Amino acid sequence: MKGLELSRAYYNEYGKPMLDNEFSDILPLLAVGLCGSGSECFGFDDEVSRDHDFEPGFCIFLPGEDRVDRKEAFRLERAYAKLPKEFMGFKRAQISPVGGSRHGVIRISDFLTEKTGTPDGDLTDEMWLRIPEQSLCEATNGEIYDDFSGEFTAVRDRLSNMPEDVRKKRLAGQLITMAQSGQYNYSRCIKHGETAAAQLAVFEFVKATVHAAFLLNGKYAPYYKWAFRALSSLPLLSELHDTLEFLMTTENSESLAETKYYIIEDIASAVISVLHDKGLTDAVCGDLEKHAYSVNDKISDPKIRTLNIFYTV
Repeated sequence: MKGLELSRAYYNEYGKPMLDNEFSDILPLLAVGLCGSGSECFGFDDEVSRDHDFEPGFCIFLPGEDRVDRKEAFRLERAYAKLPKEFMGFKRAQISPVGGSRHGVIRISDFLTEKTGTPDGDLTDEMWLRIPEQSLCEATNGEIYDDFSGEFTAVRDRLSNMPEDVRKKRLAGQLITMAQSGQYNYSRCIKHGETAAAQLAVFEFVKATVHAAFLLNGKYAPYYKWAFRALSSLPLLSELHDTLEFLMTTENSESLAETKYYIIEDIASAVISVLHDKGLTDAVCGDLEKHAYSVNDKISDPKIRTLNIFYTV
């Protein structure tokens, strides 16, 4: 059973009746679900994941103290702590007295501050440009089972839509990184006989390609250890998964280096094709660097457009 399934079932069995019976007065102000850090919030958990932070549990998100005061929050925490300690064969972890749990009662402002740096998720252009994609991914992943006011869902929906100029700036940075590491530096390292450096160039190319793929899909790349797995489920460019894995897991012998160079060019062509399909580039060539600058040129806001093309990398 996946963590999200376990969480929802536990909430429906015990959490929802508890809230209905004991907190009907503040229920219209609450949201309940599971999101944030952890593989279960992405649906990526498996048996290996269950060695830590895997339990029947959910999050109760509540607004600021001006609407739900500390006394009510404490009462919620106590009620949550009293819920059954075992469910469907899985045990709940003991709640730490110093906090740190991914489940239980959480102020919306605390959650958003941790993920975005602001208590309301209202971001300036500068913040949009600098916040790691994995943080935005964690702010918007998972599931919200009930949102009685709709406020938390509205913030998550807003955060799910990166401003177009910001997306283009991030994409331009990843494209030029792909160009420099894959189309240029990989072959130069091979010619110098520096196979380790060549493989570092491959890693940089693959990392940039993965991020570019997410940006072209209008999605956020999760934490690096899940990003490659998530790539395989994207609507666009998911077919690159196997070839990118081949680049990373093969050596750089003379015979393989030429093959890997052509694979890099094939990957570049696939990305360029999507850029053209989406009207993101006017360049007509196979050089990703030229496409990077073409994407950057399409940024409407001059303040963002004139930032260094590597600004978000």
